[in-house]
Amino acid sequence: MEELAELESRQIQILHRIAQLELSILPLSNNSQRQELSTSTTEARLSAILVHGGVSDFSFKRAPSDYYDRSLEARRDILGAASIHHLCKSIVLVNTQAASDITDCSDRQNSKYYVVVVQYTARFSAEAVKNFLYTINNGKIPKKRFNLRLAPEEISHKLTGFEHNGVTCVGMKTDIPVILDEAIAKLHPDFFWLGGGEIDLKLGIRTSEFINFTKPFIVNCSGS
Repeated sequence: MEELAELESRQIQILHRIAQLELSILPLSNNSQRQELSTSTTEARLSAILVHGGVSDFSFKRAPSDYYDRSLEARRDILGAASIHHLCKSIVLVNTQAASDITDCSDRQNSKYYVVVVQYTARFSAEAVKNFLYTINNGKIPKKRFNLRLAPEEISHKLTGFEHNGVTCVGMKTDIPVILDEAIAKLHPDFFWLGGGEIDLKLGIRTSEFINFTKPFIVNCSGS
């Protein structure tokens, strides 16, 4: 496993070096080509991580710049998603009431931060996550020590390496525990879309493979 991890790391480093070399020889005025190259490098890096992690059924698609100004129905058509309910997002949460010695993500069951994947059509319930974390800790941690709030954008970027609307659970800088809303796990067909590491890059993935890859907590944490 250590040798495979080292090989993956070297592959990613090589991709980065190639990208930087290609970027350096592009004319400074060619911003669109630079952006396209940057995005394709992100896609290549995340694809390598997914394949290495045993994921085979996934797809990346580039969305137009006004993607988020469009309706969910239009976004569904752009990505070829099965329904608007298959359009999902990853949000970084911070436990603002964690004990002073809880500062990182080393304890999955009592982490300072979590990434929650929810549908755009759902209403996220922080209270449901709070109750879940209280339960898996067998009530040993007071409920008042769980207060999940949306992490500031700069914190989210620092932890994941991804910008707002580009956050994904693949290739994050920090190994943040993932919470997958139960409604996504029940979707049919079982292939959903989420951020792909760039604002205009989207990742479609087979739900079962996403679960095997990210090892998420599956929690009923939303309503319609």
